[in-house]
Amino acid sequence: MQLRLEKRLEPSLRLAWWVRGISLLLALLVGALLLLVMDTNPIETYRAMFRGSVGSSYGLSETLVKAIPLMLTGLAVSVAFQMRFWNIGAEGQLAMGIFGASGVALFGPPAWPWLPQFLWLPLVILAGMAAGAFWGLIPAYLKAQWGVNEIITTLMFNYIAIRWLEFLIFGPWRDPDGFGFPQSALFADYTWLPRLTGRLHIGLLFALVAALLLWFIIGRTRWGYELRLLGENPVAARYSGISVLRTTLLAMAISGALAGLAGVGEVAGISHRLQQGLTLGYGFTGIIVAWLARLNPWGVLLVAFALAALLVGGDQIQMTMGLPASLGLVLQGIIFFFVLGGDIFTRYRVRVER
Repeated sequence: MQLRLEKRLEPSLRLAWWVRGISLLLALLVGALLLLVMDTNPIETYRAMFRGSVGSSYGLSETLVKAIPLMLTGLAVSVAFQMRFWNIGAEGQLAMGIFGASGVALFGPPAWPWLPQFLWLPLVILAGMAAGAFWGLIPAYLKAQWGVNEIITTLMFNYIAIRWLEFLIFGPWRDPDGFGFPQSALFADYTWLPRLTGRLHIGLLFALVAALLLWFIIGRTRWGYELRLLGENPVAARYSGISVLRTTLLAMAISGALAGLAGVGEVAGISHRLQQGLTLGYGFTGIIVAWLARLNPWGVLLVAFALAALLVGGDQIQMTMGLPASLGLVLQGIIFFFVLGGDIFTRYRVRVER
């Protein structure tokens, strides 16, 4: 007797949700076993994580703050993944968004003091998005024009962008009056993103609007169809007259701009200055968010919120129960393992052959 995987011709959406639900349940059970090994009550731990992340207005606000960059980077890579362009560089594009926004916020008002103050915030946002788009266009052009592997180029560009930010923080953009800390001067308050409540800023509205636009563009426009066709069958796309170079460049410009917008939210909405710790791996986690959501824009929002709740819940159990905050990351990894592994059963059925 042997087991054989047989590809499903038409994967069922209902089956996919059932598989994900069972995978999540198994992940929580394995997490409970881990907590028991640590001599910790799993029910109390899960309850404390829930209360800390979504059980209060403060916890919900902090969860949404963490979810914003995950939403935007998840949406960013999902655009590129639609055409099977494996954009692993959302982290670097986010860093370049921080660079572009910081440059305008720091040096724009002193250089052009005659410009009305209400124009500087839109310029900060546009500069961050433009910098992220530019950082995504370079590997896109190399891929479309010369076939250079985009996984390698986008991955390497991450480290270039991050090291560039560190050079600016410790070098020319460092505030001499910053009490010895590696950080820039504080931005003018009219370049800050308005806040909804607590630390929650309007980047959340940007993510919701971006999801709506991507849902419409990819699913209901001609360009969205061309994007999906290029990913599913590049040969047929070329024969139908689709420009690979134009489609690739436009898709990566949108992808990089969304990741850059995530960087704008972190620097202009949270820290209000260029400093260390703004790139916390959101771009890499956004890749997992997009895959768990199956590149669905609305699914990206839900998955990003769930993962953000795990991160905030991990911080809460550290403060309230004395457990390591990294426990949230461990549970996140367990969930990734089971959900991504369970995805096999949505695309294949198991056959028993004697």
